[in-house]
Amino acid sequence: MHPEDLQRLVTTVMPYGKHKGRLIADLPGQYLNWFAREGFPPGDIGRLLALMQELDHNGLSSLLDPLRKT
Repeated sequence: MHPEDLQRLVTTVMPYGKHKGRLIADLPGQYLNWFAREGFPPGDIGRLLALMQELDHNGLSSLLDPLRKT
């Protein structure tokens, strides 16, 4: 993980799929868990999805709250 990845979770939108246009930080846990089971896509999006799934799975999503723009 790169330190700037946490900021990217609250600024990057999902580029495709059922939740296209939603911030990665706002994706539902079930959707993230589906990727964890089926495989994350390659590249930056896959890395960010894996990071968000890990945060969500461990109940750490609130760590992103201070990074969100008010």
